Amino acid sequence: MTVEPLLRDLIEKFNEKSDNDKALRAELEGMDKKVMLDLGSEVYNFHLHDRKAQDFKEGRLENADLTMTSDPETIQGIIEGKIKPMKAFALRKVRIKGDLNDVLRLRKLF
Repeated sequence: MTVEPLLRDLIEKFNEKSDNDKALRAELEGMDKKVMLDLGSEVYNFHLHDRKAQDFKEGRLENADLTMTSDPETIQGIIEGKIKPMKAFALRKVRIKGDLNDVLRLRKLF
């Protein structure tokens, strides 16, 4: 099983929250970032702009602004609430390369 359906659902919920949450919309204002999720056996990317995660698709990005590296099991655990994102980060099960301010804003996705 791939985590793609879970990621698509997560992005859909994030975009709905952005539509309905003024504080989140304000926090995402002006953010225009290309994000890559490298899960080893699976690689996905999306474009965060206009306060939404858009253009989600499979594949690598050469010029990603943020790159999150992990594995499918850890990401599934985070999405399903079995692992807290900060714990996975502290245990180095999730690594993030990019600007810290962008990372902090993107945490709202999880």
